[in-house]
Formats: sequence, structure tokens, C-alpha cells
Amino acid sequence: MTSQLFAICFNATRPPDLARFWSGVLGWELATEPDDGVAILSPDPAGFRIRFLAGQEPKTGQNRAHFDLTSASAEDQQQTVDRALELGGKHIDVGQTPEDGHVVLADPDGNEFCVIEPGNNFLAGTGVIGALACDGTQEVGYFWSKALRWPLVWDQDQETAIQSPHGGTKLTWGGPPVAPKAGTNRLYFELALPADADGDAETDRLISLGATRAAVGDGADDGGRVLMLDPDGNEFAVRRPC
Repeated sequence: MTSQLFAICFNATRPPDLARFWSGVLGWELATEPDDGVAILSPDPAGFRIRFLAGQEPKTGQNRAHFDLTSASAEDQQQTVDRALELGGKHIDVGQTPEDGHVVLADPDGNEFCVIEPGNNFLAGTGVIGALACDGTQEVGYFWSKALRWPLVWDQDQETAIQSPHGGTKLTWGGPPVAPKAGTNRLYFELALPADADGDAETDRLISLGATRAAVGDGADDGGRVLMLDPDGNEFAVRRPC
């Protein structure tokens, strides 16, 4: 059985604080996890959760992935920006121009995200998190389409995007040039398998698609989660069935 996108994880310096920030911005429910972690839960039962895990590695450069939040109107966009600023976010400059309609912000841990202007047809109907926009190659977009069995909804000029057959947030990759990877990614995917699935078989399938196992010293088997790397070298975790 194919693993499903269970969570998008943040390595955070203060996980509870960052969880409260994103809960307030998105309006998602806070939840304490059995391993003393903290998460926020999508109101869509078919959606993913966002998990916040302890990580002390300093941030170097822009993240390879960031959220694009949607807006129903100009007023809605401003309300989202205002709410984020009140909760501890800040404006940042990543090279955007005054003519750009989106607003670029950072959360209290320095993670970039955008609040997209209304009328963006590509993100129409996706929900409050329109996309997780990633820096990555066409190859990695194809890999994740096969890994999750999500269809490609964009494949042009080496830019790719996939979306669950049930709709919701799109996962996008911007194509070249891809900046060199510096250290461990702060945001990464966590996959999960049904309880009756064969974890070894799924790991083998992902490897056949182009993934590799992380080195043992990098936490390759951590508390029931197998840490792997996609074809662009981005970390992701696979939760083994209990």
C-alpha cells in the first residue's frame, strides 16, 4: 500500500510557540502528540497535519520550501497579514518588487511564507494553504507524484506541481536554478502507512523511484520513523506501521 502524506514537519527552536503561531494564522486546532510533540490539525479529515519538532540547527539562507496562503479578497489578505504580525511574524525582503501582489513574511522562527493576493487561479479551491512551494528539480516533482500517487497538475518549463486526487494543497517545484542545499531542511514531509502495510516493501518501492536512505548517523531509523532523502537530497520521514 502506498504511504500517504501524514504531516509537514517543522524543525523548530521552540516547537510550542511556533505551533501557537501557525494555529492562530491558519485557524487550525492545536493537538498534543503521544511523543510529547505538538501539532496543528487540518479541519479537512483528508488533509495533512503540521508537526513541530525540536531542532536547534541555526537557519542558513532561505528555506527550500514555504507555504503560500490564499486570500478571498484584498481585505482577507490584509487580515491574514495583520494576524500574522500580531502573533509575532514580520515582513521580510526576498527580492520581491513593489508591483508584486503577494506579501512575504517570516514566522517567529524565521521561516518564510507568502500571503497570495486574491484572484490567483492556480490556487483556486485549494484551501487556506494553497501550496507548499519548493525549490526543486523536475525530477523531484516526478518522484513525489509517483511516491504519493498524486497526479501532476502542472508540468511546464521544468516547473512541476502535484495535488491529491481529493484536492487541497498543491506541492510545487520551481525548477532550475536550484540553490545548493545547506544543512538539514527545516521543513520536510512525513509519510505514514496503514497499520497492515509492509514497511520494508514501501521503503524498497521509494528507493526504486529514486529515494535513498539517510546515513545511520543522521537518524536513519528514529523511533519508528525511517529517514530518507528524495532525488534532490531533501529529507523526508516514513512512519512505520505500529
